[in-house]
Amino acid sequence: MKYSVLVDVYKSLEATTKRLEKTYIISEFLKNVKEKDISKIVLLIQGKIFPDWDERKIGVASKLVLKAISKATGITAVEDEWKKTGDLGIAAENLIKKKKQATLFSSDLTVKKVFDNIQKLASLEGSGSVDHKISFIAELLTSAKPKEARYIIRMVLEDMRVGVGEGSMRDAIVWTYFESQAKVKYLDGNLEVEDREEYNKYVNKVQKAFDITNDFGLVAETAKNNDLDKLELKVGKPIKVMLALKVKDMEEGFKRVGIPADLEYKYDGFRIQIHKNKDEIKLYTRRLEEVTKQFPDVVDSVKKYVKGDSFILDSECVGYSPKDGKYLAFQKISQRIKRKYDIMDIAKKFPVEVNVFDVISYENKNMITTEFFERRKIIEKIVSDTEKKIVVAKNIITSDIKEAKEFYHNSLNAGNEGIMLKKMDSPYKPGARVGFMVKLKPVMDTLDLVIVGAEWGEGKRSNWLSSFTLACVDNENFLEIGKMGTGIKEKSEEGVSFEQLTKELKPLIISEKGKNVKVKPKIVVEITFEEIQKSPTYSSGYALRFPRLKGLREDRKATDASTLDMVEDFYEGQRGR
Repeated sequence: MKYSVLVDVYKSLEATTKRLEKTYIISEFLKNVKEKDISKIVLLIQGKIFPDWDERKIGVASKLVLKAISKATGITAVEDEWKKTGDLGIAAENLIKKKKQATLFSSDLTVKKVFDNIQKLASLEGSGSVDHKISFIAELLTSAKPKEARYIIRMVLEDMRVGVGEGSMRDAIVWTYFESQAKVKYLDGNLEVEDREEYNKYVNKVQKAFDITNDFGLVAETAKNNDLDKLELKVGKPIKVMLALKVKDMEEGFKRVGIPADLEYKYDGFRIQIHKNKDEIKLYTRRLEEVTKQFPDVVDSVKKYVKGDSFILDSECVGYSPKDGKYLAFQKISQRIKRKYDIMDIAKKFPVEVNVFDVISYENKNMITTEFFERRKIIEKIVSDTEKKIVVAKNIITSDIKEAKEFYHNSLNAGNEGIMLKKMDSPYKPGARVGFMVKLKPVMDTLDLVIVGAEWGEGKRSNWLSSFTLACVDNENFLEIGKMGTGIKEKSEEGVSFEQLTKELKPLIISEKGKNVKVKPKIVVEITFEEIQKSPTYSSGYALRFPRLKGLREDRKATDASTLDMVEDFYEGQRGR
């Protein structure tokens, strides 16, 4: 397939903000895609080269892209065009237009060529890899038409700006491959469903397939052959973890999950998904990043104290002091997630206890649809509680408000964040906040927000980014909620510093105008604040009063950040304080 055909789809998607229209555009396009191209096309539509479970990353910063554009066009003032347009993709498009036709090599780009070249970027390492990456990108731009250049650059930077979320892709697959069975039609901007129950059956079928594979490319390819039921959960292939809604009090918690409910301590740690297949054990964060090498102590505990040849467990790792055994806050142990050197030393300095609270697969049986109380029985049976190594999460099952509140206060007194309340007969729902489990924490909570922009500082901070723009999440869109500049340290040894944030954000810069930069939404920070106010200034409709950095959340993906609904709940909850 010619890449220009896909570019026309990108343009159509970018031109509308309506979710149903986006879904229709994708489904009509997919109907004409050959089976051998489906998985690649579906990934590319989402602005991806690899499915979420795949650890490979494109890993190309904007500065390298500047060099590739310059090499392809022979124009040196690429950065000037970038600053003028504020979009490196549009800058590339404009510069390709300016290039003299006599020097422009004419060749129709194919989807396969674009996909293969960009995918190769992830595997290039070591001496000469930067030059090779520049050459692979420049090769595509040399053959690209102006509009094609825009989307090639955006794909390389993983910033497509066409607004395709998981919901749109899921529904598009239903409309494409199950249109007649689901009895669905899209006419004049409206969705016509003949039988809502039948339609939902196919939506749920596609969603379930995605839940266990984390790969819409594979789901679409399988749906075309009507083989979705053959897809299986695989040990060693991480899936998204189930997420919790927040409730304001115990009464709301019971109302959401029903009675009796399972109540568990909510630990101030980080999620670890444990995969074991015979002698091989792999550990993944909630960002689906493998951290097996960083946690040899956890691997050892799983080997010694968990029965079974094959399983996937959901757990929380909590750090503790080796001196007095007291539990530590997440920020104290977060450095272990990214550590690549001196691993054994830091494991001794900041040991962790694994608290297992769910099982997703056991002895090759998919447990996702198994009711929670049955899953809890399994982990109690297979995990040999060994304090400060690996234990089953502390819990009670109750219908009594008084007993529940006492358990909640016990958890807080033990240094935990609060408690979880879980619906006894619920399935495991990957990646969703559907109310099967909720969290109860003290009223004035923190927010996990994404850095989406910043400004270059002045004076002694001129080489550092500062005044960081924060955003919450709404249906995979990032909505701004304020700027943060306090709580950040001048010196790295004192905590999270301007220098550290600058180092992490510079490779993520996707546009730059004057002192203002826009960055790829990736870095999640925990923010304290005094109050939430209504505000027309920011796209969320809200602003934080006196936001302050508490710490980085290396265990969070950008899409795991606090949602607009959470912000609105906080806003409502603070009234009358």
